[in-house]
Amino acid sequence: MTAGAADDGRLVSAIEAGPGGAMTDEVGVITGDVTLATVPVADGLARVEIQYTDADEWYTLTGSPVPVPPDGLAALHERLVERVESGGAAQA
Repeated sequence: MTAGAADDGRLVSAIEAGPGGAMTDEVGVITGDVTLATVPVADGLARVEIQYTDADEWYTLTGSPVPVPPDGLAALHERLVERVESGGAAQA
């Protein structure tokens, strides 16, 4: 996993979606090499976006936005990475 933070606070990781992929609102399940972004938004929530690595389009991971837990955005992002890597049509 490669992870990084952008100026807007988003956390981004290049990963491989596990068997069964990740479920999106817009196009259903996506599989293979993906990039996952966890983006802080208002009211203690985070938006979770996913794309095929190096594609232009971002999709909403089904279940997003999600509350940021007390242990913070980085911990949430790590849990989401693990979920998508596990596959099974992972959702936020």
